[in-house]
Amino acid sequence: MARLLPPFRHLIPVVCPRIPLLLLLAATGLRAELFKLSVQLDWVAEPEHGGFYQAQAQGYFAAEGLDVTLIPGGPNAFVLPKVATGQADIGQTDSTNALLQQAEGLPVVQFAAVFQDDPSGLLVNAGSSVQTFADLQGKTIIARPEWAFLPYLKGKYGITFNVVPQSFSVAAFLGNKEAIQQGYYIAEPYHIVAAGAKEPRFLSTWEAGFRAYAVLVTSRKFARLHPEKLQAFLRAYIRGWQDYLAGDPTLAHAAMKAVNPTNTDAFMLASRQLLIDGKLVTGRDADGGPQNVGRLTVARFNTQIRQLEELGILPKGKVTAGQAMTTDFLP
Repeated sequence: MARLLPPFRHLIPVVCPRIPLLLLLAATGLRAELFKLSVQLDWVAEPEHGGFYQAQAQGYFAAEGLDVTLIPGGPNAFVLPKVATGQADIGQTDSTNALLQQAEGLPVVQFAAVFQDDPSGLLVNAGSSVQTFADLQGKTIIARPEWAFLPYLKGKYGITFNVVPQSFSVAAFLGNKEAIQQGYYIAEPYHIVAAGAKEPRFLSTWEAGFRAYAVLVTSRKFARLHPEKLQAFLRAYIRGWQDYLAGDPTLAHAAMKAVNPTNTDAFMLASRQLLIDGKLVTGRDADGGPQNVGRLTVARFNTQIRQLEELGILPKGKVTAGQAMTTDFLP
């Protein structure tokens, strides 16, 4: 049963939980003030945020009674601290970083998936001698030094390599056939080809058995005070992703270009297609599909927590799947 403000109860005695409150009020000629909600994105507006912008452009958030503000991110977005301190109500990050921060006591909870597999991985030049993860032995990788996938690779394959901090540019990758760089499957390859190089190979984290999510997080306080708003948000958000991937992305792309003029139509269409082909939003497992948008599983979290504990990155017993994530707000 949806919660209604007292003045409306006598007008709408029975409310179907699947029908947004805003639509019911519109049918009676009444107006409801939209609930303001802010979302801190992890990066500048690009197709990886297609579900957000489609839901906003198509009015799905408004239909759920929400006035959503999307805050673009970047290299220093500081998503988790902003969510924990109430500077943003919801944030997008990766499950690995969230787990490590939760173990340190950050009062946030992971409540939905953005991607069923974090699209981070290693970009390898087309002419490189590196064909598999084992071939990284003795190589130099341009990446974030704190990336948990790096010690995971060393442990799983028994290899060593050097790490050079990345500058979030593909410049160092160009003109060096042995260059190896951390990147997003749905972004950097396009820019590398556009700069005149051959399409790089991509060694994905999931191929190595390191299956982190890209996730949505909120503060424990916000989850406690506004559970129905998170449920409404996820209904609209999931609908936005389903529509963005299967429908017409024109409105979402126009909105993303407005806030990030570096976007081009060609890049956004190509990146969207990679999202679809890679099944990043819907899942690559046998049970994947549109119905899995947003889904999180305890089993996946248990596996990731165990991997991080074995690496010594996450203190054993410091955080459990039950503490780290919830499915309470998913449809």
